[in-house]
This record gives sequence, structure tokens and C-alpha cells, in this order.
Amino acid sequence: MVAIRDREYLTGLVNELCKLPHETEWVEFKENNANPEMIGADIAALSNGATLNGKGKAYLIWGIEDRAHAVVGTHFAPGATKGKGNEPLENWLLRLMSPQVHFCFYEAEVAGKRVVILEIEPTTQQPVAFGGERFIRVGSVTKNLGDHPEKERTLWRVLERTNFENGITAERVSDEDVLGKLDFPAYFNLLGMTLPDGRSSILDALRSDDLITPCEAGGWNITNLGAIALAKNLRDFPRIRRKTMRVIKYRGEGRTETQREQEFTTGYAIGFEDIIDYIMAVTPAREVIDRALRREETMFPRDAVRELVANALIHQDFSITGAGPMVEIFDTRIEITNPGEPLVEVERILDRPPKSRNETLASLMRRFDICEERGTGIDKVVISIERRQLPPPLFEAPAGSTRTWLFAHKTLANMDKPERVRACYLHAGIRFVQNDYLTNTSLRERFGIDEKNRSMASRLIRDAVRAGAIVAYNPSDAPRNMKYLPWWAARPDGGR
Repeated sequence: MVAIRDREYLTGLVNELCKLPHETEWVEFKENNANPEMIGADIAALSNGATLNGKGKAYLIWGIEDRAHAVVGTHFAPGATKGKGNEPLENWLLRLMSPQVHFCFYEAEVAGKRVVILEIEPTTQQPVAFGGERFIRVGSVTKNLGDHPEKERTLWRVLERTNFENGITAERVSDEDVLGKLDFPAYFNLLGMTLPDGRSSILDALRSDDLITPCEAGGWNITNLGAIALAKNLRDFPRIRRKTMRVIKYRGEGRTETQREQEFTTGYAIGFEDIIDYIMAVTPAREVIDRALRREETMFPRDAVRELVANALIHQDFSITGAGPMVEIFDTRIEITNPGEPLVEVERILDRPPKSRNETLASLMRRFDICEERGTGIDKVVISIERRQLPPPLFEAPAGSTRTWLFAHKTLANMDKPERVRACYLHAGIRFVQNDYLTNTSLRERFGIDEKNRSMASRLIRDAVRAGAIVAYNPSDAPRNMKYLPWWAARPDGGR
């Protein structure tokens, strides 16, 4: 397939690449060589080389003399070239490539001469093989990767660090368009910095945080990180446009009747407070009596909602296409869902050191003061839920996603047994990470049980012990002095 792309972009790209002093591990020039096996090996080598060198694309260009980089033109026609067995070239190349990286042929006229550009995506999973062999560029020559073990080890180390944030979502963007598409004043405001004087200073700051990178064809590339955090409109970036946050308010407890739905199209950093404000505004309130005074309070603590929404945005799996983070609000609960299963077991989400697929995004959002320091966010959720004496949150990992449930206020009598056991388990966990223990007294405070009803708290503890959710710290202690741990804290390996 010969695609159509902006002529100015292609001309600028070729001119910039021709300025390179020599061929590199991610760029190769040819005149008319149309050997399909050579093209396949070069695609694999260049894709691996682009990843090795941190480049957003690799290029194989026909019509350029490979020594002086003079434009000489080419007769190579990819649409008319066949692979082995008379199969169309592009289909044949893809069939023999593993993993299949995206590539595309373009035609352009440069200095009055016809050139063909093959643009190749860098690999993100594993070294690319063609016909069962992995290749790499060594200087200006394509070699078998296995013959260069140091390059192979380095490539694997780079692949382990390859992340979504460094990917490119918009290419060859002018200075004006960068500043038009990204909310740069918000960037400086969120960091508590004064807006610099002059466009170049602003662009340098965005570049220093890898929100933009220089484009080989001139101008700038906007990274996924830059767009997902600071886009004025995520729909301007087709690769991530489906990652907008959706908030849906339903009538009742089911999904049959939607009352309101809102899609937030700005970048996560600049739109975060608007998302939280909207959720809190459409969430039902409840009436409480405090010292004989009636007042309304939100159904869920704002800080708990804030932390869980931040987690959904930051820790989602961006490689899952066609799905984005979502908040669904019902009359008595809220569900917060994001693509990607959690990287820690849901039953250990309270105490396990946090892991993130998107650590660069997480770090930036922490600097913006949008999410908590590592390891304190879920603690804050559980503490705020307990302070309100609400039912315990529920963490789930349905296939391909992560979901958290928050529940409206219930009396202890109206909680079912699994809820009461889960509440005891989370209470024991939050006490343990604070170097303390679940006791009859602490559990009565958590549920608002009067001291004269100690036996009620004892029954809750007994049910949680029988369910295996908590264990006695010292079973030989007198009943009134008994202390309890979450089940994993009592294991010899510390629950690992």
C-alpha cells in the first residue's frame, strides 16, 4: 500500500534526514534495491535500532545516494513489488515479521526527484525478527542480532523501560501549534512556577519534562505524556482520543436509565479538579443529624473519590484500545473502572508497595499534587471511609480491568456478612500499616458501637477470624486484651 501524507512533511523529513553525517542504526538510504528479503531484514533491524536509540520512528528511504546523501531518485515501486510466491510485498513482510510492527510506505518528490519513504515504528515488546531471525544495524550494515550480544542485552534493557508516555502522538508540530494544543500556562501553575517570558523558554521547559521532543523532520513531536496530561482537547490526538474520562449518573441501582453523562476531553492534569467537582455535584447527598442540627453531606468522602479517580487515570493500561477510565454513579454506590488489571493482588492492595504501568505519568501527577506519595493513597481511602463509618470499599479485577466500589451509608445491622468481614479485614490492615492492631475497642470506634455492646464487636471479630481474614496476634492473651492482624501479616514470609 502506498499511503498519502502531507507533502511538506515528507519533503522536510527527507531533507532533515539527509543532513545526517552518515547512516545510523535507525535510518538507511538506498537507490533502487527492491530485494524483498533485504527489505524485511532492514525493517526488523531499523525497528530494533530505533528502540535502542530512543527514536520515535525508523526510516528506510529509496532515491538517496548512501554516501553523500544526494537525492538521485528511484524506480522502486512498493505497490508493484512482490514478495516470495508473488504475494503483495506488504502482506508478505508482515506475515514473516514477529512481533508485527507498524510500517507504511510513502511517495514524495524531493528536489524534483521521486523518492520512497518507509516509516517504521520502534518495537515495544521484544526484538523484531524477520523470517525467524532478529536483526540490528551495526554502523551502516544490517547484522544478525545474535552475533552482537552486548547490543542484544542493551536492547532488552531498553525494552524493559519502554513505556506509553514516551510514545509520539503528534509529529512535526510547529511552535505555535504546540502552544495551541497544550495548556502550557496550567503546566507552570500546577508546578507553582512563574510563566517564563518568551516562547523558547516555555518550549524548553516542556521539552525538559519530555512533554515534547524534537522531530527529525523539523519542529516538535508531542508525546503521549504531554497530550494525556496537558491537552486542551484529547480529541485532537487520534491515538489517545478514546482515553477521555466518562462520568455517568444512573437513576436507581441499574444501568437501564441514564440521567446524565459527561465526557471530559481535556488532559488529565488540567481537567482533574473539574472531574472531581462534577462527580461530587451529581452524587446524591444524605441528611445527617449532628447535635440536633440537620445538615447534608456528600454520600462519599471527597478525598476518597479523588484518590481513586487519580488511580484510575494514572494506572490504566493504555495499550488496551477502545476503552478508557469511567465513573458510574448509582443511588447508593459509585463504581470507578479503568482498563488493565491491577499489578498487585486486590486483597493486598492496601499493603503492597504500589506498582504503576505509567510511572512517568504518575511522577508528573505527584509533582502536580494530584495524587498521593507512593503507598499512601489507598490508606487514605480506607481511613476516610472508616471515619464516616461507611461500608468498606470493594476492589475487584474483572477480566482486563480494575474496578473499585464505594457504598453509601448503611447501619451495621444492614451490612451483610461479607461486608462486615471485609470491613474487619481492611480495618486490621490499616491498623497494621500504621504499626497498630485491631482490637475490640478500635473496631467499636470504626463501627460506632457503644462500649456496653462489646459483645457485638466480639462477634464481628469472631466471624472475620473464622473467614480467615484476620488472625490473633497472640492467641494466649486474655480475651479482653486480644489483638488481631490481617491474615498475611502473621505469615512467616510477611505475606509475600
